[in-house]
Amino acid sequence: MAKIAYILLCHKDPAGIIAQAQRLTAAGDFIAIHFDARAPREAFEQIRSALAANPSVAFAAKRLKCGWGEWSLVAASLLAVRAAAEAFPDASHFYMLSGDCMPIKSAEYAHRLLDSRDVDYVESFDFFRSDWIKTGIKAERLHYRHWFNERTHKRWFYASLDWQKRLGLSRDVPEGLEVQIGSQWWCLRRRTIEAIIDYCDRNPQVLRFFATTWIPDETFFQTLVRHLVPDHEIQSRTLTFLMFSDYGMPLTFYNDHFDMLLSQDYLFARKISPDAAELKERLGDIYAAQGMEFTISNEGRRLLTFLRQRGRIGRRFAPRFWERESSIGRERQLVLVVCKKWHVAKRLVDRVRDVTGIPSVHYLFNEVSTALPGLGGIETTLEKRTRHRRALVRMLFDYWNTERLVICLDPANLDLMQDFMADKASVRLLEIECDFTDEYLSGHARRVGLAGERTPAETMARLLPTIRYDIRYESDRIRDAGFQRYRRLRQRASADENAAPLAEFLEISEDKAREIASTHYLFTD
Repeated sequence: MAKIAYILLCHKDPAGIIAQAQRLTAAGDFIAIHFDARAPREAFEQIRSALAANPSVAFAAKRLKCGWGEWSLVAASLLAVRAAAEAFPDASHFYMLSGDCMPIKSAEYAHRLLDSRDVDYVESFDFFRSDWIKTGIKAERLHYRHWFNERTHKRWFYASLDWQKRLGLSRDVPEGLEVQIGSQWWCLRRRTIEAIIDYCDRNPQVLRFFATTWIPDETFFQTLVRHLVPDHEIQSRTLTFLMFSDYGMPLTFYNDHFDMLLSQDYLFARKISPDAAELKERLGDIYAAQGMEFTISNEGRRLLTFLRQRGRIGRRFAPRFWERESSIGRERQLVLVVCKKWHVAKRLVDRVRDVTGIPSVHYLFNEVSTALPGLGGIETTLEKRTRHRRALVRMLFDYWNTERLVICLDPANLDLMQDFMADKASVRLLEIECDFTDEYLSGHARRVGLAGERTPAETMARLLPTIRYDIRYESDRIRDAGFQRYRRLRQRASADENAAPLAEFLEISEDKAREIASTHYLFTD
């Protein structure tokens, strides 16, 4: 019967890693762990200490600092593979996992599947002839040397590539190799792993070549398997189920995905939300289950084939919804609260939420720390939020299952206001006009870096009128834009005076509007 040595690359969640290792080894399998050297040593020691007495657990000989797209991921994989091959002579298969993976079938089912066919499971398509890569550099991944990470040192990455092109420093693929490309989540037989290790020992020049390619975890094992194993012994698919969101990000699975995951024709799924405790517990119980039957709907494989044909960027289950429909939603109402004093706008929208129940979000396009639900990765950076602004807001409507939403914007974001106001949805803009004392403007100048604690008084005196004019200019631009559904609250107005436009703007009773406008700390600096 098949016995699996899992190759686990991970960098966080030591408690989850310990639970995963105990779960997999309890069913008679093995695991070799590489824990990223960028992670705290204390976390690694926690894992090592908890698993020290488990004979079915091995660790890579050393920890490497890993980076997305870098050779370090392959090097770490090889270290873990070597550790597993040496420590577990009874292992018949080696299965690549990440810390975000969970089993969606029992060990009994997995062993039976691997015993049924004497093949390796690895996606591998011809690098140059296939259309697996849809956008970005392709041949340049291999023909030029990459010493910088495109994600962390974009400028140096492309400058280095440009200079190599200008100087004619291209190179050929090592003789005899036909480079393949595919998913990094593979399952290989022992003899294939041993052949790869032997090949690496005898061909250091091939390792040196791949060490300066870009995203080698999508090409290294895929290429060597095709080079060393007959085609009829390769099943060009992965046994790990992945779905991608509308933004090219791996979709995160939650508690309510349990039944869907079990019906897929795969052994593991990636990525499981760290907050999906119930899902993790239920899936963890399944791996050790005996006699459990699984009804396979098989749409997972069909969908993955569809996505595979569209390459890495296009792996998704439907057109991005801003490609299908760019509107937030014709029946929805979006309220934009615009104010230069962010604390004032935040207090107002919080009171609106408390009094009316309308969901609200603070400065989501200005503050990366703004509290947002997990939305498949689109919420992680200000750049992504701004680039996919309508998509983000649409997802927030869906998340809260609401037809009304209030968000805060800085007056400088006129382009965002114009874009939202052009939407099919009912979009309204409420500007809050505040008073700005010299003391407040001085503090503002220091907060944004225009002045420091030691800035001379005469310099500050020249700076304050400019800042005051800039604030007034932003407000004038909003009014000059001629937005149809525009209202204004004023700090100098009474609560009763502000209640009327607020009631009309939010379509609420004047009593509720007055309750909101009467908030005594609303304009306090």
